[in-house]
This record gives sequence, C-alpha cells and structure tokens, in this order.
Amino acid sequence: MAFNHLPAGVHDALAPLSVTPVTDSVSMAKNHRSDRTPTDTATRLTPGAVLDRLASGPSRAARITHTEHLPPRAGRHAVWPDRIRPEVLAAVWACGIEHPWAHQAQAAEHALDGDSVVVATGTASGKSLAYLVPVLSALLEGSEAPNGRGATALYLAPTKALAADQCRAVRELARPLGSAVRAAVYDGDTPVEEREWIRQYGNYVLTNPDMLHRGILPSHPRWSSFLRSLKYVVIDECHTYRGVFGSHVAQVLRRLRRLCARYGASPVFLLASATAAEPSVAARRLTGLPVVEVADDASPRGELVFALWEPPLTELSGEKGAPVRRTATAETADLLTDLTLQGVRSVAFVRSRRGAELISVIAQERLAEVDRSLVRRVAAYRGGYLPEERRALERALHSGELLGLAATTALELGVDVSGLDAVVIAGYPGTRASLWQQAGRAGRAGQGALAVLVARDDPLDTFLVHHPEALFDQPVESTVLDPDNPYVLAPHLCAAAAELPLTEEDVELFGPACPELLPQLEAAKLLRRRATAWHWTRRERAADLTDIRGQGGRPVQVVEAGTGRLLGTVDEAAAHTTVHEGAVHLHQGRTYLVRSLDLDDSVALVEEANPPYTTVARDTTAISVLETDVTVPWGDGRLCYGSVEVTNQVVSFLRRRVITGEVLGETKLDLPPRTLRTRAVWWTVTEDQLDAARINPEILGGALHAAEHASIGMLPLFATCDRWDIGGVSVPLHPDTLLPTVFVYDGHPGGAGFAERAFHTARDWLVATREAIASCECDAGCPSCIQSPKCGNGNDPLHKRGAVRLLTVLLKGAPERPSPEPSPEDFAGRTEEATGRRDGTERSEGAEGGDGAGAVLRG
Repeated sequence: MAFNHLPAGVHDALAPLSVTPVTDSVSMAKNHRSDRTPTDTATRLTPGAVLDRLASGPSRAARITHTEHLPPRAGRHAVWPDRIRPEVLAAVWACGIEHPWAHQAQAAEHALDGDSVVVATGTASGKSLAYLVPVLSALLEGSEAPNGRGATALYLAPTKALAADQCRAVRELARPLGSAVRAAVYDGDTPVEEREWIRQYGNYVLTNPDMLHRGILPSHPRWSSFLRSLKYVVIDECHTYRGVFGSHVAQVLRRLRRLCARYGASPVFLLASATAAEPSVAARRLTGLPVVEVADDASPRGELVFALWEPPLTELSGEKGAPVRRTATAETADLLTDLTLQGVRSVAFVRSRRGAELISVIAQERLAEVDRSLVRRVAAYRGGYLPEERRALERALHSGELLGLAATTALELGVDVSGLDAVVIAGYPGTRASLWQQAGRAGRAGQGALAVLVARDDPLDTFLVHHPEALFDQPVESTVLDPDNPYVLAPHLCAAAAELPLTEEDVELFGPACPELLPQLEAAKLLRRRATAWHWTRRERAADLTDIRGQGGRPVQVVEAGTGRLLGTVDEAAAHTTVHEGAVHLHQGRTYLVRSLDLDDSVALVEEANPPYTTVARDTTAISVLETDVTVPWGDGRLCYGSVEVTNQVVSFLRRRVITGEVLGETKLDLPPRTLRTRAVWWTVTEDQLDAARINPEILGGALHAAEHASIGMLPLFATCDRWDIGGVSVPLHPDTLLPTVFVYDGHPGGAGFAERAFHTARDWLVATREAIASCECDAGCPSCIQSPKCGNGNDPLHKRGAVRLLTVLLKGAPERPSPEPSPEDFAGRTEEATGRRDGTERSEGAEGGDGAGAVLRG
C-alpha cells in the first residue's frame, strides 16, 4: 500500500527526545516520593515545546485553531482511616505512597462505614487506591476467620484489558500480604482448568458485566460460598455504563443484589468514574442503591496543553465539486509518526478498529523511510484481536518497547499507561467526558502532557475546533441510562426467574415497569406463575436471550482462506458493514480482502491483498411512526417524540483512496434487511413555512436532507452519544405525518435516551445546527457542514442554503421553555408487536456500528 512521504524536512527538524518511563502502580500517582531525578525532568521537553515542533512550518502552524493551557495544580493530603489494617498501609507505603489524597481517605471512610460510594475525580487521581485500601483490609481480616472462606470482593470492568491490568496491579500491591489476597481474572479468556479454583478459593475476582450476566449469575449455586461472603463490589469506569449497555448492566447488578440477599449478603458498592455531571445520581440509577458522592479531586495535576487541529483542504474536489479536507486518519498518522521520531511516548485514539489499523500502517510506512528500526515501535490495539495478541501489546506498552500506539477506546479506560507524554485524538469521541478521559491518558505520573484533537471533516468536529468554548467552558455530560426500558428489563426478569423464582418482594428491586411486564411475559409463555412466584418455562438458558452490549448474535469469525487460520472476530451486528464481500479488512498491519461472508455459519473468508483503497458500506433506511407520545407546537410546525420502526439494508459499498477519501467506484451488495423498533424525535413543517423559507419542491428534499445530516452531527453536544449511536431520515412527504418531516432516532432496540434528550433540548440543539451550517465557509455544502460520512444516499440531494432558511423559519416558532417531559406511560407497550407497517423514505443516515457500544440496527 503506497502512502505519501513525510513532509519535507520533518525528520531533520525533529531531534530525539529523552523520556524516562515512570511506573505507576494501580493507576495512582506517587503521593509523596518521586523516582525521577532532576536530570530526568530537565531532559523532558515541555508540552508546549513538543507542540511547537509538531507545528513547525507555516502550513502546519495554520492547522492549529486553538490552544488551551491548563495550569498545574498542587495536591492536598489527608490520613487513612484508623480502621485500615496496618499491614495494608505498610504495603501501600512500600509502593511509595506515604499519604493519601483527601478524596482517597474520604472514599475509604465511607466504604468502611458501609456506605456505597462513587469516586468521581480526574484521570490518574488515585481512584483505584481509594477503593483497594478498604477492600484489601476486609480481605485480610476475613482470611483470619477461624471458619469459612472469609470476606470476598468482586471487581467489574467494562473491558478485559482493564480487568487484566488491574489484576496485575492488585497482585503487586498485595504481595506483602501473602495468601490473604487471592486475586484472579474470571472472563472468557480464563482457561477452563483455572475456573474451578477461582470459584472455590479466589477472594478478589476480577471480571466484566458480560461474564457476570452469562457465567456467574446463572451458575450461582457453584458460586454460593463466594456470594455468601461478598462484602464489596467494585465497579470501575462506571461512566461507561450509559445508554442501552448501561441499562443492561443496571439490571445485571440488581440480579446480583437479589442473589446475594438470598445467600445472606449485602455488599457495599464502590464505584469509580471519570469526572461526570451528577455522578451520585447516575450511580444510584446504575446500582439501585443510595450512593455517596466524592468528587472533590485533591490530587496534583501537571500542566496540560490541549491543541485543536484542523486538517487542511486538498486540491481535490468531492461530490458536486465540494472541497475535500485531508482526512483525520492521515493527519493523525502524520502526528503519530512525528511524535515517534521525537521519542515522545504517545497514543493515538481513533473510534474504529479499521482506523486504528490504518493509522498504525501509515505511521509504520513513514517511519520505515527514516529508520527501519522504528517500525516495531508503533502498533495498533483494538478489539477483535486474539487474547494472546492483546496481552503481548499490553506488555510492550508497559515496558516502553512501544513508543506509539493507535488504539480504539479499549485503552481509554483506566489501563495503566504511565509515562505517556502525548495523546492524539482522531476526531471528537462523542462526549466531553470521553474527550477528557482520553486526554488524561498522558501525564499520568504527574508530568506535563500534550493532547491534540484532530478534527474529522464533519459538522460537529468543524464546529468544535472553531468554537473551543463548547469544549473547555462546558461541564461534562450526564450519564444517560434507562433501566426501566422494557426491551432491557424483560430478558433480565426471565434470567432472574431462571436463577431463582421471582416473588412479589422482587418487584420493587427491578423497578416500576416490572408489574406491567410480568403479565406480558406470562402471556408470551416465557414465565409461568405458580402460587406466589414466577418460574422460567424454557429449556434454553434465559441469560442467552440478550447480549447486554446490544450486539446480538454470535461473532463472525474472520478466517484466512488459504490457511484456515483464525485472524480474529467481528461483532455480528457490524458484519454487514465491515466484512461484506469485497470489504478491505486490516489486521495487525496486514491488509486483506473479504472473499465471502456466510451469515448462516458466521464466517468471513479473507485473503491477503494490497489494494490502494479502503471500503465504506452504503445503506438505505425507511421509517414508520408506531406511536406519538408527545407533540409540541413550534409555530405552524410540530416537534414530536415517540416510537418508530426503522428498516435498514446495506445495498452497496464505496472504494475510497486511503489518504484523500476520493471515491473510486461503487459495488452493489445483496444483503438481507434488518428491522429496529426504537424511539425518535421528529419535526414537521407546513406549506406556509416552506413558502416563508423560499423552499420550492425542487430543493425541498435537499434542504430537509441537509438539515437532518447537520442535526445528527450536532446532537452529541446535547446528549451522551456520538453520531454513530443515532440515525436519521428526512422525508418530503411522510405517509404518517402527511408533511415534510425530519426524524432522528436511537440506534438501539427500545431506545437509549438520546432522542428523548434531543426532544428536551430541541431549541438549543437546532439553533446550534443552523449556526454550524451557516458559518461554514463552503458555498454549496461539504463534509464540514451537511455531508455525512455514513449517508445511505451518497449525500444526494443536499441544499445548504435551503437548510439554513428552513431552520430559521422553524426556530421562529420554537418555544423558549424546555419541552415538557414525556408522560408516565412513555415506555408502556413497547414490548407489544405493532401491526400495519407503513413505508418510509429513501433519504437516510442510518446508525451504524462502531467499536465498543454498538449502535447497530438489528432485529
């Protein structure tokens, strides 16, 4: 695969940078002592100096639209509660931590008092130590009990990598405590021969919500001694449990609490979160328990220089002659290359697995032109790798063998990557919370750090790099989750009944939607009521009714056709868009073409190739209104919120040049459609409003389509989502509303709260949308304002000026006050089958699967 050369003179201008790796046990800053000598400090370039080198030259300097400087902050110490065992304090002291930060001591005090607590402080503020100290103290006391197993603790992480990383850190910290602490990872990668030992003897078990849901809770009799002694449940990175995934995890935790109560245990929940709005409220919704909040961060912080970076326009023209901006992928690869040449330890975060692979490949190609030995210092890290590949990369990152890593969000979460100097973020990650979490991966040992946000060519990123106040002057988002969503709750009621028959006492635990759902599950013959309890009626495992990450189906295995070697896996829901026939598949720096996709056997056969392009799937979407819950007049128009049915089908794929994104051709596909019932917000306009906006029939479709694209691109500023969590459809005459209509919907069965948030903030959301379109410098529309990277109609038709006039007229009638809350019956009836489907439209931007929380259309 051929790539552009390094910019002229880059390797001459970039002198090596001396960086001394700093270890940072259990992801906590060293509170008092420092292992770094004055010489180490003197040889480390400041973040500003590193940025100056990256921006050397007039063309590079012009790409920085804003630089934010966050000054260093001093820390505030406290003392550990006197109830902590002295052996634990000695172990902490041996790690170089003489005194805790004030928030660590406060959280430990609450834990010892039996209060569930959430520690919501910044990255590298020592949250791990805040919960580990009381947990280890309890385990040590339990090990001295004359009879029985002693106290146990359960640790939940959203990713396997984080659980494995924390297990290493806990074992290191607890080494002086001997056999009193028996920490072990129990997940899908755990060998079968180790699992029985963990069930019988492990007292600090690290796992993930998926394994708790499918493995531990359904087999609770085998875990009875562990559950009977369960004193603490640690939920790390709890801010990641949002949307549908978070709602599922909330119900899994209720099932855990129910089983613990049956065994006579009432564990205390200890939650750790990045800084979030109202963390105690989110933690209470997640656990169903009152949770105390500790959010005053007392840890020190090094200087952070945060640059906003906009790639330049190229000489190429895109669709309809629109200017094409250089891709964020190519720009990020350049920056990662330059940072590696400087010797700056860096991570480049990218939202997609393919993007992570592509950035690493481009960086390796360019490093090879300078020094072949540097090629092995850069790699990719993503989901879908085999377990042994992930562990090897994690070890290389810890040891400093890797200087640069292109990673998906798997490394955003708490994994200890101490010693990093810089983070490059390829595109806004969707939330300010995630942005700060990724930026916080650098500078974790207290040194200064550089963060660079490279804008993608879309409305939201363009808006942000030219409106830095939207990033730096706004609080982080609230965590959105809805445990009462019937699509979420129903399968968990079945799973709970299979674990132990449901009783009337359990109804309150599972929430207010439970009484209405139980009769429906009886009618569907999933549950049967006998006397005072509901029983599971089927032979199959109830826990298998749902995939809590919303991905559905078994993963598709990616197999090399010539050798039969398993390369990795792809989530079933993402297979249509990522491993369809003809797709380019990247794995560990190698490029493959998909020869065939067998959906029945869940196998994609690939063969190694070297095409000069990547592939992007195109789809069509139709939508019908099932039920309108709330309607608000907006002048003559209407703003509505309710239930819809979306039918999506991948119909073709585009071949695009790697660096420029130029379209080389399109190939048709024959894949089955998928149907989704979900929640949506939509707005309509009347003939009079169209006349006032000077919108004639010839441009109506393009104006609606452009407004739809831009509004989807802007919604992540107002809801805890990114544009890949949501979809949209625009219709010049919709059969259900009989008016021109724009829909924006949640890309999850039953909804995820994003459309609801859009409904409540509709005025501010659409004002920002109009401003983003109107302020763009292009003439007729471009990817920075109204073109979408995932449009099912190839960004045709679009009409920029018509969209601005249309939104202007619509907003004239918008009420000043927020939209009213939906009725209490908002979620009622969503499990019922709807009849009489109606056709929708072809103008669409469908929700597609990315990495992690899968906003994927599925039946």
